[in-house]
Amino acid sequence: MGILKPDDEYYMQQALRLAEQAYEEDEIPVGAIVVVNNRIIGKAYNQTEKLHDVTAHAEMLALTSAFNHLGAKYLPECTLYVTLEPCVMCAGAIHWAQIGTLVYAAPDEKKGFTKYQDRILHPRTQLRQGILAQESMELIQSFFRRMRGK
Repeated sequence: MGILKPDDEYYMQQALRLAEQAYEEDEIPVGAIVVVNNRIIGKAYNQTEKLHDVTAHAEMLALTSAFNHLGAKYLPECTLYVTLEPCVMCAGAIHWAQIGTLVYAAPDEKKGFTKYQDRILHPRTQLRQGILAQESMELIQSFFRRMRGK
């Protein structure tokens, strides 16, 4: 686990706001932000229900937005902030994007990439975790309680 940077909490709060938007739209509440040079260049929240696409995870959509913004297929100078540990699919995309740093809030003990393979990230990708983990976990738990009640 890397050292907390001063802006990690700020950017994770932005990702959490996107997760709250997903929550309001009955999507699993995960938000993601891509940052380069202290500037947000990609952001998204889960939209698998809305787009009828199982690959429309927050990370995938935020990465696509960042690729388009930069006109590049690699993101070695970028940081991806996501409110939940990425799944194996997203971790694979993060690997291929050669993202410089991945910061995630809450661990995903059921589907998170570290359950399957903690070396899936690109060897140069730095990893930080746990920033606003409690807030992220509470939002996810609230979402699934609400879904079970329907």
